[in-house]
Amino acid sequence: GCQWKAVPKQQHGSGRTVHRRFQEWRCRRVFKKFWRLMLKRYDQRCGIHWEWQAADSKSVPAPLGGTDTGPNPTDRAKSGSKRHSLVDGRGAPLAAVVTGANATDMKTNPRVLGGVVVERPQPTRRKPQHLCEDKGYDYAECREQACRRGYVPHIPHKGTDPSAVPPRQKRHPARRWVVERTQAWHNAYRKLRVRWEKKTENWEGLWHFANALI
Repeated sequence: GCQWKAVPKQQHGSGRTVHRRFQEWRCRRVFKKFWRLMLKRYDQRCGIHWEWQAADSKSVPAPLGGTDTGPNPTDRAKSGSKRHSLVDGRGAPLAAVVTGANATDMKTNPRVLGGVVVERPQPTRRKPQHLCEDKGYDYAECREQACRRGYVPHIPHKGTDPSAVPPRQKRHPARRWVVERTQAWHNAYRKLRVRWEKKTENWEGLWHFANALI
């Protein structure tokens, strides 16, 4: 989480050299390949929990601006970016998309659902795939996109209180909390909590690296 120029020279050399090497690896998609490799290993050891997936976004400040930034409507229109995530039933990151903070979740949803970095199995009747999203995705387009990809969408309607539904009518427990927990894991990495990188590709590389570690 430190600044590039603050990297300890005794252990890692010049911060400028470290940053240049990082960008070389990012251009070669090393971090995305690493993330994909670790997902495959996770699938072999535990099995990716495809049955229940969840998507959500997190707005973060971007004081230096750059590509894919915009006025944050929840932070007095300050410059910011959004991390859009799709996770499996345990919270393992499956897709990651960066947009400006003023981008709506509804319009970004197709990129998120189509951005899974490993091969997604085809859902069947015996092995369905459910998708949990919050009220920010309460649009016909989001439900159509989910159904088109074989998901069973679970999106609460705006103006309703899910906790007020009688227990007998609840068919499934709440499962969207896993993506919120993953966002908390991402915030534990200081490079992701605040975006200091002007280039989206560099910030994405750091995010992909964090996903591999998770």
